[in-house]
Amino acid sequence: MVMPNQPAYRSQVLDHLGLGAGMFDELGMGDVLDQATHQNPAMRDLTVGEAVKAMVLNGLGLINQALDLGPRFFQNKPTCRLISPRVAPEQFNDDALGRAWETLYTDGVRELYSLIAATAAERLGLAPRFAHLESTSFHVDGRDNRGVAPDEQVLPITRGDSRDHRPDLTPVMLELLVAPQAGLPVLMQPRSGNRSDAHEVGQVLQEHRAPLPTTDGLTYLVADSALYRDGNLQTFAATRLKWITRVPATRQAAQQALAQADPQGMAPLPEGSCDHVLPASSGGVAQRWLLISSEPRQLQAQHPLDTQLLKQSAQAVQALKTLGRTALACEADARQALATLAPGVPATDLHASPVCPTPCYGKRGRPSPGAPPDPVVYPLTGALASRLAARQALVEQHSGFSLATNAREDTLLPAQALVAGSKGQVQAERGFRFVKDPRLLASALYRKKPARIMALLLVMTGC
Repeated sequence: MVMPNQPAYRSQVLDHLGLGAGMFDELGMGDVLDQATHQNPAMRDLTVGEAVKAMVLNGLGLINQALDLGPRFFQNKPTCRLISPRVAPEQFNDDALGRAWETLYTDGVRELYSLIAATAAERLGLAPRFAHLESTSFHVDGRDNRGVAPDEQVLPITRGDSRDHRPDLTPVMLELLVAPQAGLPVLMQPRSGNRSDAHEVGQVLQEHRAPLPTTDGLTYLVADSALYRDGNLQTFAATRLKWITRVPATRQAAQQALAQADPQGMAPLPEGSCDHVLPASSGGVAQRWLLISSEPRQLQAQHPLDTQLLKQSAQAVQALKTLGRTALACEADARQALATLAPGVPATDLHASPVCPTPCYGKRGRPSPGAPPDPVVYPLTGALASRLAARQALVEQHSGFSLATNAREDTLLPAQALVAGSKGQVQAERGFRFVKDPRLLASALYRKKPARIMALLLVMTGC
């Protein structure tokens, strides 16, 4: 029974969104957006910071729901506590969010996020020494803009996925520069999905060179082997930044260095690995290489290497059988054929029997006494045996890799710190796995305007 003048109570679901809202405010993301964007209070009920906060909370809801359904998402949630006391769930409609996307694009997506990241790093007390450059692509279910005159800042969206060889897809790419401390993205950049990573790294560096000093303490930029191109290395040489990357295994110099390295003579590392330092140069840029050999990586390298060796051995066996059925005219031809076959089996020894002349007769059956042979041939017989020592040497060579850096002073960047800095790449990959989860911002990239896609990528990075 409800007593007169007794206040009515109602319940609303907060779930985990209170943690997200509190962190959003603690990092100052909304304040940065409201101060850095040009807004017209007379034409909108929500500020840009409030709209972005609503979209971030919607994305963190992980309910497989589009951002346009904001009123439905917030209908049972205390928006007065999560976002602002003056807003109601029905205010988060697609028109309000669309105006926020347009404002984000107009004021510069990359520049706005640089301010957000710098403020967040300052409030968290982070001074990242390493930052990892990584990129991923998303599928866009909207019209492309290849028939429209391109804007100076708009994202070019065209059909054709160069990575998956799907001409019917329309991809878009997101590049992040992630500090391994707390996995904080320092910089973000939307890009066309039909761009090569190997050619993009240098351009990204040129564009990010100005915002980089806003993050104090950033010293080393870490990227995958796509960075290791002569043009990119020369671009880095014109900056103060130091870089760390893995040398591509296809480089002949890297293969020779790994083949000549002796794992027994390398210095041990705490991670169970060992290293060997040697000077190197590529593209006219002096650098330092660190050869890494690890026992766990040897177990990973055994299966693909054994598969390759088994295929080569099967080809060698077939070649030996073919030679055994070939009639060779003299002993010199037989020995030359054996010498030609041997180099094609790198981890296999060829054990051949002595080359003996064998008479052949033109008729079937036993030849008559004293009948001269028609030709005299020299057949090849033998067997193949695997060389375990050669296989182990190949396993050690394939399990090793080379890290390159232009920080040649071992006192500033010891081998252990170099290896630890390169391992932070997993932080960027985890972040991409999160934003590509189908429960996060489902169908968010179904947009007709590339400008709004760029703004959505900022929201996804904020999540």
